[in-house]
Amino acid sequence: MAEHIVWLDRLDASTATTVAGPKAGRLAELAAIGLRVPRGFAVTADCYRRFCAESELDAFVSEQLATLSDVRDCARVADVIGTEFARRPMADAIESAITDAYAELNFRCLEVNQPVAVRSSAIGEDGGHTSFAGMFDSYLGVSGTERVLGAVRRCWASLFSARALSYRLGRGVSAADMPMAVAVLELVSARASGVAFSIHPVTGRRDRIVLESTWGYGETVVRGAVTPDHIEVGRTDRRMLAYEIADKNVVAAFDYARGEVVDTVMPARFRRAASVDEDHIAAVVDAVCAIEEYFGYPVDVEWVIERSRCPGEPVTIVQARPVTRTAEPAIVWDLAEYAYRYAFGGSS
Repeated sequence: MAEHIVWLDRLDASTATTVAGPKAGRLAELAAIGLRVPRGFAVTADCYRRFCAESELDAFVSEQLATLSDVRDCARVADVIGTEFARRPMADAIESAITDAYAELNFRCLEVNQPVAVRSSAIGEDGGHTSFAGMFDSYLGVSGTERVLGAVRRCWASLFSARALSYRLGRGVSAADMPMAVAVLELVSARASGVAFSIHPVTGRRDRIVLESTWGYGETVVRGAVTPDHIEVGRTDRRMLAYEIADKNVVAAFDYARGEVVDTVMPARFRRAASVDEDHIAAVVDAVCAIEEYFGYPVDVEWVIERSRCPGEPVTIVQARPVTRTAEPAIVWDLAEYAYRYAFGGSS
């Protein structure tokens, strides 16, 4: 019988991405080589398939997609499909598996209603000829069993978001070829977070590592509330080539009373303070180089500096994926696309 839940620390690296999708699968691979990643589990692609089959969503979705002939219809069809994903019954076996896994994660984290990131992890979303970065939903700071179950449903439904439908329609990609796994990951308590590239995302230069960093969770960057600090470090000598400190007037943090990530005004004395120091930067660069060496291609890596981290300790890696390239030396780079995932909350 197909598994509904797999734990990142028990996944076989050779099959991780086919079972749990690229986001969860790659984290499992990185954990296996000794890098620090959040604790968590994945709701498997097979679980998604079972939910769609038993709730008769497969037939319903096919009927709706058959009416889709123009990109202008995508929003309408997406709304209809999303409503059905929210209301169709979930089999007891699936609901129990997710509920029990979340309860175990609470125990592992020694928390009650542990805040988590619930992240879409569709099979094939980082394919060689297509990239669905930023098109599927993810949710930051989800707390409590019912909210986790609801977030999993919304991640499943985001396979048919208006943006994803439009993208597939233009490229002839079938949703049947990319079932949606979902990662449920411990929400790391972030002092600072960001994204780093093992190749310059604009010029394509391979002689430097590029970091973007902000205080707390970086969803403020995506919404345009703040501009992140920009750092460039020499690949071989680790020399600081650039450190541009931005005016970071807002910080996103988890509000335990409200059970969600909220914006708060940054005190004036910290607005133009560096969000990461040399020790943080060195740890990020070490991780990025190790990840690139393991996968064998240029990567963009999302990372978090935990509030409890001590100098010399590793950073926590929350995402790693290939840098999307279209030509030499140009690179397709959109900060919102690369940043708006786990550490930055929102679409994955």
